[in-house]
Amino acid sequence: MISRQTFLRAVVLGWGGERKVWALLERRTMMNGVEKTNGEDLATEEQLITPWTVSVASGYTLLRDPRHNKGLAFTEYERDAHYLRGLLPPALMTQELQEKKLMHNLRQYEVPLQRYMAMMDLQERNERLFYKLLIDNVEELLPVVYTPTVGEACQKYGSIFRRPQGLYISLKEKGKILEVLKNWPERNIQVIVVTDGERILGLGDLGCQGMGIPVGKLSLYTALGGLRPSACLPVTIDVGTNNEKLLNDEFYIGLRQRRATGQEYAELLEEFMTAVKKNYGEKVLVQFEDFANHNAFDLLEKYSPTHLVFNDDIQGTASVVLAGLLAALKLVGGALADHKFLFLGAGEAGTGIAELIALELSKQTKAPLEETRKKIWLVDSKGLIVSSRKESLQHFKKPWAHDHEPVKGLLDAVKAIKPTVLIGSSGVGKTFTKEVVEAMASINEKPLILALSNPTSQSECTAEEAYTWSKGRAIFASGSPFDPVEYNSEVFVPGQANNAYIFPGFGLGLIMSGAIRVHDDMLLAASEALAAQVKQENFDKGLIYPPFSNIRNISANIAAKVAAKAYELGLASRLPRPKDLVKHAESCMYSPVYRSYR
Repeated sequence: MISRQTFLRAVVLGWGGERKVWALLERRTMMNGVEKTNGEDLATEEQLITPWTVSVASGYTLLRDPRHNKGLAFTEYERDAHYLRGLLPPALMTQELQEKKLMHNLRQYEVPLQRYMAMMDLQERNERLFYKLLIDNVEELLPVVYTPTVGEACQKYGSIFRRPQGLYISLKEKGKILEVLKNWPERNIQVIVVTDGERILGLGDLGCQGMGIPVGKLSLYTALGGLRPSACLPVTIDVGTNNEKLLNDEFYIGLRQRRATGQEYAELLEEFMTAVKKNYGEKVLVQFEDFANHNAFDLLEKYSPTHLVFNDDIQGTASVVLAGLLAALKLVGGALADHKFLFLGAGEAGTGIAELIALELSKQTKAPLEETRKKIWLVDSKGLIVSSRKESLQHFKKPWAHDHEPVKGLLDAVKAIKPTVLIGSSGVGKTFTKEVVEAMASINEKPLILALSNPTSQSECTAEEAYTWSKGRAIFASGSPFDPVEYNSEVFVPGQANNAYIFPGFGLGLIMSGAIRVHDDMLLAASEALAAQVKQENFDKGLIYPPFSNIRNISANIAAKVAAKAYELGLASRLPRPKDLVKHAESCMYSPVYRSYR
């Protein structure tokens, strides 16, 4: 039911002249716990809706409105009713035919960045077709709109920049951030993805050009998790860059100064977080993305008690990796507690994964966290993290400093620790050498090797290297996609430990339950839900993750488990609790199918 209705007098201008109409504009309401803002959201796919902007969109304006534009899919009736005659060629196309044509065109491009730019152009002119294309061809297009191609897009963002997407908040806006948020045309924001661009994937400081990351993540929130595009807000906090190449680039789009740090940085972030809560309320989800290690941990620790915040690099990566480990037990045998873990990389991702594994071990064995951490070892740039180094370690590394003699390199650490699981989160490519993989294979019948660093160029090893050097015995997954590998007449299909398995469903679960805080138990619930989606046919191929082709169903199941945990912990505000949370999640999801216009 519509909560409130108001009649507005609208003036519609078209080539047919000026006419006055009385129209019904439905105001914000609630549907299935997820806020809806207009008649289009409330209508079923079969119902007629009115293409509202400020007034009824028509004629040339309608064709330039990405939310309502359908291109050649406008019917004969719609072309008459909305003054489109002569503005379109006479042919009519279904959305399915448009999709077929676009996929044909995309496949003609040999350079991935060209495909990325074509997809971004489509998003800016026809929103529904963009998401229909992405949902129906997710396995093919995910590497285009996100990693690995988005990394190159961020590096060249200044050169390929055409039209601003999202909000840019720089030091120039200090003291005015609330006003800047109000400049954004949408009022009902449910998810914000924010970066300061200091650690983009494994590419380092890209400054203001890191905007490609929030834009890409939020397109996946919609395509994979079903959040409305209008409920998503990408934000880049620009405090400068220490990248000399960008500072000297005449096409650089950000502040030309070195990064602000310390109090100046903290004050800007505090103003941003305060303004977000004031403008959008308690239940808006703020996802921190690609902040440098020191800021990422500090921001998560500072704002977790007061805001609904989530760091995908720390928590999302951890959740997807834990899911892979839980699923892999079906292939390697034993319980999680029977395994020993060695990490290369002790930053956000490495320590985040390690902590979630320790939490799951504690949950399963009832052992204290301090005890379960001892099964997990980390190697950083100075070697194995051990007790004798404790005084010089950053605070987030100290829990992983165990009693052991110093060990310098990764190969020596593998030989000393004898891990069953090797996880790379270093951001440095080619570090899982032939000797390292062979050592893992000599210790284990089925070594579990996860090369998680992005993009592909920064992966610790390739799928082909892992399978070849282990003589086909490795269970392998990576952060970026790799093609199937043939070894000894057997085809191995590498899995992808992609955060996109987790964060869209995780976010949907938080939003549909009205969660006010994120709890570690929600991350464990998401991991267990994802692991449960891996079927025997996937295991038979050596996969430890399900296919992305079923991602919306996967996201609905993850959302249901996350929401259930929110209700169990008393952190949910949407009451009463729905009886069937999976069906509820599916009912909340945005559909990109074209609507018929009055």
